[in-house]
Amino acid sequence: VQLQASGGGLVQAGNSLRLSCAISGRTLYSYVMGWFRQAPGKEREFVAVISRDGEIVDYLNSVKGRFTISRDNAKNTMYLEMSSLKPEDTAVYYCAADSAYYGGIGYSTQRANYDYWGQGTQVTVSS
Repeated sequence: VQLQASGGGLVQAGNSLRLSCAISGRTLYSYVMGWFRQAPGKEREFVAVISRDGEIVDYLNSVKGRFTISRDNAKNTMYLEMSSLKPEDTAVYYCAADSAYYGGIGYSTQRANYDYWGQGTQVTVSS
């Protein structure tokens, strides 16, 4: 299984970007999908997660209302729409796939539970 993240770039604060994550080797529906990010000198943190059918999503509190995660299982691609970007959103963004099946809420926000990772795409937000 390979994940390919793309769409990062340099933008001014207040602008928008859309990240994409394409999967190959298996169908996207096989996985709960997540986005994580890592800023310089900081640990990689959870940003957003989406269930296999796209019905359940969750976000880091600081991005709620600004970021939207979605997936197109037919295209084997996941997205992260980021709007009203802030300088503190600057980081390398990683997509990740989790093959586990969960009871309860149906997903995990813990990076240790994710089996496959993309290579990361840099997002830089200037003030």
